[in-house]
Amino acid sequence: MVAQETKLKKTHRFKRVRKPKKLIQPDVSVHTAKKSETIPVKPKSHSRRRPGILSISNPPLSFDEMKILSTDFFQIDALDLAPRLLGKLLRRDDVVLRITEVEAYRPNDSACHGRFGITARTAPVFEPGDKEGVGAAVLVRACEPVYGLETIQQRRGQITDKPVLLTGPGKVCQALGISTKWSGHKLYTPGGLEILDGPEPEKMLVGPRVGIEYALPHDVNAPWRFAVADSPWISSPRKTLQLPSS
Repeated sequence: MVAQETKLKKTHRFKRVRKPKKLIQPDVSVHTAKKSETIPVKPKSHSRRRPGILSISNPPLSFDEMKILSTDFFQIDALDLAPRLLGKLLRRDDVVLRITEVEAYRPNDSACHGRFGITARTAPVFEPGDKEGVGAAVLVRACEPVYGLETIQQRRGQITDKPVLLTGPGKVCQALGISTKWSGHKLYTPGGLEILDGPEPEKMLVGPRVGIEYALPHDVNAPWRFAVADSPWISSPRKTLQLPSS
């Protein structure tokens, strides 16, 4: 009988009242292992990165005081000139680039555009500037941004500070804001596009040139591509570059 009296009728069931969930705030502190003290962590700053010099020598360089390379600097064989251009600076308006990769093209070179003779497109490689004056040039393949990163990004249409921004001749031209209208421009004249003196790299890589499969075998295999060793600002392929044999 006792068991029957303790039974509850179905109509007398109790409804469970749920407690409101406690709002958990995200933990933005670092907890130490010894005590329960917390160290507040400052929120990440989302301020826009200011354009500036990404790589400079010590002490800092003043671009206005740096000298423009004279015409005498260029009066040598293209094969000798190419490695000497590594580390030099290309400047136009507020953009400064450090040359990190070049290729040499010589007279009687089956890979050189001058092999077709003087045309509207190839005329600049026949102008005075190389020792022979009969069709030679140095191609700037890649650069490293030194100043004016935001302008470079706008001209390239690519918001990044990775090497893909400037690894390729066309990308370098876009970053400098130059087109075929600049063909034949003298780099040793003040104003416009200039080449400034800069520190030589400590080490250099050499290898065959890129994209010249149409040339004769001995020209295809010629190690006339030069790059700054240990620099990420080098175009593909990198595996064909190596330290010069002593």
